[in-house]
Amino acid sequence: MNIENIQSHSELLSRLDKNKKSYLLLYKKGSEQSDCAIENYTMASGKVEGIQLFMSDVSVVRDIHEKYNVSSAPTLIEFEGTEVKNTIKGCHQSSYFKTIFEDAVYVTNTNTEGKPQKRVVVYSTPTCTWCNTIKSYFRENKIKFTDIDVSVNQAAAQAMVKKSGQQGVPQTEINGQMVVGFDKKKINTLLGING
Repeated sequence: MNIENIQSHSELLSRLDKNKKSYLLLYKKGSEQSDCAIENYTMASGKVEGIQLFMSDVSVVRDIHEKYNVSSAPTLIEFEGTEVKNTIKGCHQSSYFKTIFEDAVYVTNTNTEGKPQKRVVVYSTPTCTWCNTIKSYFRENKIKFTDIDVSVNQAAAQAMVKKSGQQGVPQTEINGQMVVGFDKKKINTLLGING
């Protein structure tokens, strides 16, 4: 997949597609962390289709990071249309970026099927085996979900603990009801999955 280099906030807004997920990597050229993020972001973008990928150097482009209150580079900003959905700071492995992109493509593809579905949010971390299991289970059953990485999103982590009283992951919120762990029976009941 081609990664577009963005030169201004107005250019970014003109490129964001209201019907697609988009990702913008803000980096600072010459920074070790940014160089790491650029390399892994580029590697992860290789075979992913159905989303938009952008990057921008904050030392050259000064109006983007200010608009989104980003104070450190590298930072990956996730957009749904023109709305910011998540920010992820630091350098991560290419497999981590690839998982984010594949999840976005999966969610986009399930959106086109037109079935009404309960709102599902998975709170997870990249190193959690059960988190990956539950996300795979949702994909197998064509359940659209939003994945929030609580290892990099402190506000979401605090909200999760406030809702459930628990810190462990995975946790799944289904129309406002929290399910701690991979409680297959409870998840099946709440989502009407036979199995």
